[in-house]
Order: sequence, then C-alpha cells, then structure tokens
Amino acid sequence: MTSSATATTVQEWIAHDPDPQSAEELSQLSQEELDERFSRPLTFGTAGLRGPLRAGPNGMNLAVVIRAAWGVAKVLKDRGREGSQVLVGRDARHRSDEFARATAEVLAGQGFRPLLLLAAAPTPVIAFAVRHMVASAGIQITASHNPPTDNGFKVYFEEGLPIVAPIDREIEQAIAEAPPADEIPRAPVDTAGIEEIQSYVHRAALVRRTTDPVRVAVTPLHGVGGDYLLDALVRAGISDIHVVESQFSPDPDFPTVKFPNPEEPGAVDALLELAADVDADIAIALDPDADRCAVGVPTPDGWRMLSGDETGWLLGDYLLSQIEPGDVMAGMAVASTVVSSRMLSEIAARHGARYIETLTGFKWLARADVDPPGHTLVYAYEEAIGHCVDPAAVRDKDGISAAVLACDLVAALHKQHRTVLDALDDLARHHGVHTTIGVTRHVADADEAAAAMARLRDTPPDRLCGFPVTVTDLRNADPPLRTDALILTGSEGEGPDATAVRVVIRPSGTEAKLKSYIEVRCPAGPDLAASRARADQLRDEVAETARQW
Repeated sequence: MTSSATATTVQEWIAHDPDPQSAEELSQLSQEELDERFSRPLTFGTAGLRGPLRAGPNGMNLAVVIRAAWGVAKVLKDRGREGSQVLVGRDARHRSDEFARATAEVLAGQGFRPLLLLAAAPTPVIAFAVRHMVASAGIQITASHNPPTDNGFKVYFEEGLPIVAPIDREIEQAIAEAPPADEIPRAPVDTAGIEEIQSYVHRAALVRRTTDPVRVAVTPLHGVGGDYLLDALVRAGISDIHVVESQFSPDPDFPTVKFPNPEEPGAVDALLELAADVDADIAIALDPDADRCAVGVPTPDGWRMLSGDETGWLLGDYLLSQIEPGDVMAGMAVASTVVSSRMLSEIAARHGARYIETLTGFKWLARADVDPPGHTLVYAYEEAIGHCVDPAAVRDKDGISAAVLACDLVAALHKQHRTVLDALDDLARHHGVHTTIGVTRHVADADEAAAAMARLRDTPPDRLCGFPVTVTDLRNADPPLRTDALILTGSEGEGPDATAVRVVIRPSGTEAKLKSYIEVRCPAGPDLAASRARADQLRDEVAETARQW
C-alpha cells in the first residue's frame, strides 16, 4: 500500500474510531508506522483474531472488535441464524472486559440474543456453554498464552466447535465490508451466565473416576483458571490443594513470569518449588485462559514437567482403560495431530480403538470423528499441552477437566502403589521408548519462512542420524491433511523393534517462525535407561540439524 493510499485510509479510520485514545495514537504515528498498521488487517488464525493491543486495523482495539462482531453477526444472518442466542465471554487481559461488552452490544444491535458472562472465565466455558445451550455461536475475548501486550477474539459456531474454513473467510470478508465502527448500532446488555458457569465446573469435576486422596500443587499463572480449577477439584473430592499465592489472582501484566506459558523456561519454577515443599503428588499449571494444562511429577532427581506428548500418552491410555473392550471399544476414537507423537496410535491399537490424525490445532481435533463417521471421539490432544478429555461436553482443549483427570490418574496409580514414572515405563515396554522435542527457528517474516520451506523441498536431507530419509510433502496430501509441511522419516530396520526418526517441519500459522517437531523411537530392550539414553542422543542429534534449516 502506498503512503498516499494509506493517508486517505488513516484519516477515514481516525474519523470513525469510537475510541478517542486510539484515534489520538494514530495521529501521532510516523508515515512508516502508519503504513505498517494499515498494510493488512488482522486475519483469522487459530479460530480467531489475535494481535497486539494498538490502534489501527492491524491491532486489537475497540474499532476492530466492533467490526469483527458485526462480521460474525452478518455471517450468522447469512446462514439463517438471525435472532439466535450467542454467548460472549472474556479472560482477564487488558481491555477484555471492554471488548466483550462491545461485542455483546453489537450482537444485540443486530437483533441477536447475546449472553454476556458476568465474570472473566476460562475459554472452555464458552465452548461448553455453546454446546450445552444449543446456541448458534460463542465469542471469547482472549489471547490465550500470548504476552500481556496482546488480546484476541476467538469464535465458536454450533456445537461449540472452533470455526474453520469457509466460515473464517466469510467472517473476514464481512469485516472488510463492515460499516465504520462508530456507525455500527449497539444496544445495552446485562451480564448473566452463573448457571452456565456452574454447569461447566460441575461437568469438569465428573471426569474423575476414583475417590482416593491426592495432594495437588496449582498455579493459574495469573490467569482466570485458579478459582474454577479449585472449585472443580473440590467438587471431584480433591481438597488437599496448595496454590502458588503470588500467581493465583488474575493479573493482565503477568508480573512473575517472562511469558505466561507453562512451556516457557522459568514459568513454572515457583510451582515446582511449592510442589517439593508440600510433598505434592502432582503439580498443575494452567495457561492464562485455562484451556491448556501442564503436569509436573516428582522423580528421584527432583520435580519435572511432563511434555505434552507424555501427558497425552498417559491420559489417552487411562481413558481407554476405562472403556469396555470389544464392540464398545471398537466404536471409540482418539486423536492427535500430525506434529504430535505417534505413540497414541499404538496405544489405541492395543486397546482396540480407532486412531485419527488431524492437522495442527483443535479446530481440526474437535472434528476428528466427523469424517469418516461411525466412531465417537473420547480423547484428543496436541503436543502443546492441549487436552480434550470430555469431548461430549467440550469440543476444544480444556485445562480444567484435563487437570481433574490428571489428578485422578495419579490417585489411581497410588492405589496400585505405582507412580507416573512407572506408568510411562509400562508404555515404553509396550510401545518402545519415544522421545520428542520441538525446535523453533525465528525468521524475519512469513516470506523467509516460505523460502526456508522451499529450500527444504528442493534439497531435503538424505540422511538423519545415518538413516536414509523418506520425504512426504503434505502440500500434496489429500484433504483433510493437506497443508504446508514436510515429514522426514528414517529408520534402522523394520517393524516394532526398529529405531526410527520422524521430523515434521512447518511454518508457524501465527508467528514468524519455522517449527520442527522431532520424535525418536527406540526398542525398549531389557534396560529402559539405556534405551532412553540412546533415544535422547539421537533426538538431540536431529535437533541440532534442524536448527540449521
């Protein structure tokens, strides 16, 4: 976009910005900064918009939120849902309350029946409530685990499913056609929803199978999940709970962590210290909107966090172990993504259930049992600590119910005089030692990421760890697995006793990054420690190679 074109657009935007502070912010920017702010609007990524809190169409601000709400309303009308109920929720980030109210007011102004939740709540509450109330849509104001400078606008449609194409593109087109923000009608709304929130917490507590005691250490990382998790745990019969007090109350600045993401180095240090101090059985960390759950466990060498894959193996195996084998089990399905570990597929096969692989993201995992029909999804996970443990209630990742189930698993193991480490050892003996790691290479922009992918397609490595490499390009895959990703596989031998390496490389869909997902599988052998050391050595070797791509 040229500066002259930008100048006209900027003046129109400022003239119609309903937020005087945003209008003033734009008026103080240089032409170069304005060119960047107006170069492109925010687009739908993980079922919603997400970006920095700043003025202009390429940021999260009141004008963008109002026009996005109008766009959702238009698409719902186009689909025959005019006048229907739409739920609106929010986390505790900066301006979330303001954005949620504006969203509800726009929907009311368009003739819908918005239910604006009376309190900041976890994102899965909206996913649950849309499904529970048979609403036409739900909108959550959240940026999940992004930095404190960000916010977002996540959209669910019927059955509480995160939106996918073509709905996301339809909403983007509607936003592009929306009137200026100050010309969009808004009607006053009241807050409500206590019954829906209580129903969600009650359902989350019901995932527990046992009644045995368990001691839990908890941090919500300054997010909205703390009180909700404690309520769910107590309803599930778990009362021996210890919290990281300095991180328990919602705080949009996330003052005690560099990044409010349980996977980031240092983010859970206080949690693990507390777990050790109180001699906990399990440690639970939620991300700020409580849709993701990270699990920590004691080991002979101190506390450590499980990887998302390790938690996925354990919860998937635990849930399948509760289902009657035979015909009932044959109708069940579990799912993970193309970048997650392969072990869940082996666990499913051992139990007699179906395994389904999807593209990255819960907007795909939530639909894993839609096509082909004939199976019922009972569990889905992705390696980025997202777990869906009760798909009948919440068709998205849900940190609260996942935390309850993880505590239940630990209690069940203790009753058998076993630990989480014992359970992981058993899985390794059944399915081989699996170890995973992610490697992220930061790039300047999407163009650099695309250039790196092109280089790998033109000249992929012919060997990894000395194993000949087979390349699968998912751009050539059949839907629904077609995407911009490469899979490199290599092995020594064949069958269940083979040592195998797998790497999936893809550009990030939301950030300027090239991401590699690495998995090494080695036969268990009589000495698990030696097998794990071998797998870790190969994993680290592949990771070093991936950092050069």
